[in-house]
Amino acid sequence: MAAAATAGRRPASSTTASEAEAKDAENLRLIEEMTSNVDSVQERVLAEILSRNAATEYLTDCGGPTDRATFRAKVPVVSYDALKPYIQRIANGDRSPIMSTHPVSDFLTSSGTSGGERKLIPSTAEEGRRRQLPFGLLKAVMNLHFPGLDKGKGLYFLLVKSETKTLGGLTAWPMMTSIYKSEQFKDPLRDHTSPRAAVLCADTSQSMYAQMVCGLCQRHDVLRVGAAFASGLLRVIRFLQLNWEQLAADIEAGTLAPCVDDASVREAVAGILRRPDPELAQFVRGECCKGEWAGIVPRIWPNTRYIDAIVTGAMAQYVPALEYYGGRLPLVSSSYASSECYFGINLQPLCKPDDVSYTIMPNMAYFEFLPVDDATTGEVVAPEGDAARLVDLARVEAGREYEVVITTYAGLNRYRVGDVLRVAGYHSAAPRFTFVRRKNVLLSVESDKTDEVELQRAVERASELLRPHGASVAEYTSHACTKRIPGHYVIYWELLTTGDEAVGKETLDACCLQMEEALNAVYRQSRVADGSVGPLEIRVVRPGTFEELMDDAISRGASISQYKVPRCVALPPVVELLDSCVVSAHFSPSLPHWTPARRHD
Repeated sequence: MAAAATAGRRPASSTTASEAEAKDAENLRLIEEMTSNVDSVQERVLAEILSRNAATEYLTDCGGPTDRATFRAKVPVVSYDALKPYIQRIANGDRSPIMSTHPVSDFLTSSGTSGGERKLIPSTAEEGRRRQLPFGLLKAVMNLHFPGLDKGKGLYFLLVKSETKTLGGLTAWPMMTSIYKSEQFKDPLRDHTSPRAAVLCADTSQSMYAQMVCGLCQRHDVLRVGAAFASGLLRVIRFLQLNWEQLAADIEAGTLAPCVDDASVREAVAGILRRPDPELAQFVRGECCKGEWAGIVPRIWPNTRYIDAIVTGAMAQYVPALEYYGGRLPLVSSSYASSECYFGINLQPLCKPDDVSYTIMPNMAYFEFLPVDDATTGEVVAPEGDAARLVDLARVEAGREYEVVITTYAGLNRYRVGDVLRVAGYHSAAPRFTFVRRKNVLLSVESDKTDEVELQRAVERASELLRPHGASVAEYTSHACTKRIPGHYVIYWELLTTGDEAVGKETLDACCLQMEEALNAVYRQSRVADGSVGPLEIRVVRPGTFEELMDDAISRGASISQYKVPRCVALPPVVELLDSCVVSAHFSPSLPHWTPARRHD
């Protein structure tokens, strides 16, 4: 009977594997079909959106566009402020077809650190299901490049934020929280080490602790390790550094410590932490007590194939740290999405972090692009409301930068997301885009404008002076200080030191000047010729300051799963928090180099 039962299971297992392979093949075929016929897919998507939402108040106010030509002629390009009155009415309970003929089911809240404003993005039940579609495509791509992922599990640290309700009773929550809490996500979660109760626990500390315990108990099953953002994964590693002793004690005892008091979480973890495991506990202690954290991910999870986290945009600065902790593991930045829309997939997941690009899936929304001027100013050529320079997805030019504009099934029409992308190449006929920056995340005192990419480059260049002293920049942000005339840039640095030698005043002063030398010609002209910008200042803050900054942002409504350190701060309470943590201040000792011939460098 036992042999018969075993024999009976083999065909079922084989059939399941065959079905999975067939599904992957179908998804890969779909990707090729869509990317080979970008414009026809886009035209169909726009026709569907216009037909479906023809009776909405918004499109009626725009003159009732019925096709691509009338859409281009009648519908303006808008930012959030133009849509806010419509959105507010929906949030307050107006159920008429204002932006979509499908009823709004919930709102997705944008990250509090993306552009500085927490926005409500209307969503529908259908849109929620549409956002799930790319997961099948992405799974097929990853299986193609990493065969055998179905033989193990993913250790993903997935964190949620408790939702809120609008005045009209609709749920408002971060995009990732909406996905994790959806019924559709139950099936993908079966491939993860974390039980659903641990993922859905609103207490971040308890959730992270429980997920770490489960990941350690299943360490040989783990084939991939990840989090939404690179910064989030580094925070997890920091959590392990601070809590490994208690984690080992729990594994040795076979039960969770009282620090996890959520009954559903304790019950779920008990199904994994079934019995005392002194051998595993000793292993954890042995690896963590050394104080040597290089390559800790593959050391603890030896079968890991890759690290999965967003490493583009502002997350690029974390690549060296991830490489340090991840050893030689590939860093995969798999997809590009926002609260407004799911954009695309990285079809070359084994590329280097600097080469990451995303192929936009043309069936997700209707995409248009505003050309961006030269990289020095980062200004959009076409002003808001002027759609004359908008370019279709199939007609963008390689090497050029654009601000992405979307029209969605859920009712956003020609909406400026605020992301600036560069065309890196093509997959079949579909453009591949690299994420450049968030528009308007700038430092500016007068006519000078410094974007996120330039600021990061300047920090990296200046931090080279710290290396001989065994130090590096662990985190940073900035502020345009205009309390004195002329105003000046303030850069807040939290330093990570590995040696006993303190970084001296002379070195940090030199870092200020080095940053100025790395900034654009307009800034240097303002410093040297115009005198409209004062010397750059670096304020060194005490260790742990940026943890406090994150806690403050979360207390104000930011999502833990979407949180990114803001590269520019303006809110007085945030500036006050940073200033309260300053341990030393340093100014550029001289003027940076500038000549008229380099004005447009």
